[in-house]
Amino acid sequence: MSNVKAIFSHFDGLIDAIADLKSEGYTDFAVTAPLPRHEIEEVIYEGEPSPVRWFTLAGAVFGGIFGFTLCSITHLNWPMIIPAGKPLVSIPAFIVITFESTVLWGCMFTLIGLLYHCRLPAKDMDPELEDPRLSDDVFGMVVRNLDHATANEIKSKLDGHGAIETSITGVGLA
Repeated sequence: MSNVKAIFSHFDGLIDAIADLKSEGYTDFAVTAPLPRHEIEEVIYEGEPSPVRWFTLAGAVFGGIFGFTLCSITHLNWPMIIPAGKPLVSIPAFIVITFESTVLWGCMFTLIGLLYHCRLPAKDMDPELEDPRLSDDVFGMVVRNLDHATANEIKSKLDGHGAIETSITGVGLA
């Protein structure tokens, strides 16, 4: 299997190349940019929201339940004499701790979700993406797992979209 690496100096060429590859059914590719550009996310994910939001929701629900439960169990284990027959477990008294726990755990789960979906730390990164220029001033793209004929076809398409450098790497080169 072969990989095709392309370097783009212009952002518009990269976006057009991604859209062209996606329209033809190629989905196994990686894109890097020297700065965050939301247009790349929009064309790759086609407007689908980030799955990290589910990590945030799970963390917030867990945190809210955990915070309220912690306050309740603590108060039940060390009861105080409360005048006027007020309940030991009281929602208004525990709302601040519950809120703070919700925010804390929501943030922690968001960080975990972000690291998971960004595949960090990147120990299995494509060697083609380790080019130092990709964090300086050019955009990069690697299309993975192609046979030799398809790799040549993809290389010519990427050249047509304005890639300043394209190369075919990997096993199966003739």
